[in-house]
Amino acid sequence: MDQATRNQSILAKYIPEAAVPLISEWIFHFNFKLKIRKPRQSLYGDYRPPKPGLNHTITVNRDMNQYAFLLTLVHEIAHLLTYERHGHRVKPHGEEWKNSFKELMRPVMRLEVFPDDVRDAIISYMRDPGASSCSDIDLMRVLRKHDKPNGFIHLETLPLNAEFDYGGRIFIKGMKMRTRYQCKEKLTGHVYLFSGLADVKVKIQ
Repeated sequence: MDQATRNQSILAKYIPEAAVPLISEWIFHFNFKLKIRKPRQSLYGDYRPPKPGLNHTITVNRDMNQYAFLLTLVHEIAHLLTYERHGHRVKPHGEEWKNSFKELMRPVMRLEVFPDDVRDAIISYMRDPGASSCSDIDLMRVLRKHDKPNGFIHLETLPLNAEFDYGGRIFIKGMKMRTRYQCKEKLTGHVYLFSGLADVKVKIQ
């Protein structure tokens, strides 16, 4: 099995089938190494410029649904494209990156691989894409609808003062402050800010 076939075989596990040939072509064209990582709470994907004699490197978390995975991967390829054009001379998510992201998303959107609700949310997001697709609460909420059931619920669905488990620690849901909720860790009393879309487990009383 040649490298292109291996790439397509791996990609088919994580992104919509119709997008596999395009992304496989980009892996060859941009000459990057794609690493699929275990879930990371602090980030969904990452781009690293090449060191001497090595390839560009892109990592994407493996636990996302196929639409979120594809969108994150294109986000990181846009960083690669921006780096090739501008090096370190521009901001990570400045106008140059936004233009690269929009440029790459056009052929992806033409593949019609996204459900209607995801497509509409992406179109809205692309008017002014941010540092992360997951920082757009509306887009993230739509993408999450396509996750497989995993026993978790979104924090925003819990009532005020409800107790929940997050990473094995018990918190109490507090008031919403702009875009995030103030939640107090029950054991220490420390207050943390949570996205309303944080995956939590309801604590059994």
